[in-house]
Amino acid sequence: MSTQSVFLVGAPGETGKHILNALVDDGSFDVTCFIRTASENKPSTLQLRSRGLKTVPGDLSAPIENLVALLQGVDTVICCMSPMALKDQIPLIDAAVQAGVKRFVPCNFGTPSARGALALRDVMEDIHDHLFRQRLGFTIVDIGFWYQASIPQVPSGRFDEAIFMPVNDVYAGGETPNMLLDARDAGEIAARAVKDQRTLNKRVIAYGEVLSQNEIHEIIEGKTGEKLELNMISDDEARATLKVRKEAFEANPGERSNRFLLAAAQYAITKYVRADNTPENAAYLGYVSARELYPDFKYRRYAEFVDELIAGKIKKPYPEVTVWRPKAKE
Repeated sequence: MSTQSVFLVGAPGETGKHILNALVDDGSFDVTCFIRTASENKPSTLQLRSRGLKTVPGDLSAPIENLVALLQGVDTVICCMSPMALKDQIPLIDAAVQAGVKRFVPCNFGTPSARGALALRDVMEDIHDHLFRQRLGFTIVDIGFWYQASIPQVPSGRFDEAIFMPVNDVYAGGETPNMLLDARDAGEIAARAVKDQRTLNKRVIAYGEVLSQNEIHEIIEGKTGEKLELNMISDDEARATLKVRKEAFEANPGERSNRFLLAAAQYAITKYVRADNTPENAAYLGYVSARELYPDFKYRRYAEFVDELIAGKIKKPYPEVTVWRPKAKE
């Protein structure tokens, strides 16, 4: 079995850690984890080294010849950046071309949409355009929305430790279908896609389930026996919230929670009002379905994920960012 050399940017991150685990478990990849020089001695980096994983320090703002040297002999670059660092992929793409990299997987792993609906997506599309101008081989992987970011708060508070932002606001009557995927499955799909010639120069969409908010609530209420406290939001109210959060972000763009709250408001519009996050829209936009590519893959079901939530096995994503705190118990 031939081994593919992978250069992974963002291995300790929320998406990167799942991709790293899948690459290692697969056994057919030689993985190098790129670590920013400033993070070389962080606990997350030391943990990678304790696993025997190869790490290389550097800075994506370094002269391009430095980046080219890091990419010598690399077959595939996979990027899992924070939203603030997406544009750092531009010099990495240029270096990948010079180093002879065969495939570049940009940081996507989100919902499919056209430009103008989601600021984060617009930046991603700018990165894609740069890839296309360079004619560098690519695979773009999107996954709908995480199970891990689709958790409402229950009255008992039993899910609070796992919630980044609770999803108790209900849009469009709760009927809009949405593609959802367990973040752990995202890693396994990415590992399959990067060694598949059918995905070269393609966009791939992966999803575990297509569920409306009402269907999610039915699952959670059925398994917990608790009646959810929900807020019905009209389309006009959703747009008004987006306006307020955009103004807050523009007033203080350096505040990370403002960025996340703006993104949440934009996601509410694109997912529920526009109904962009569906298999039909992904097909319209030219995506290849991972379900068709890998019919044997067993996706985690949302109901199974809720079982893990109840058992306390699900960890909160982005633990370093505080955008919500649970209500104090009476």
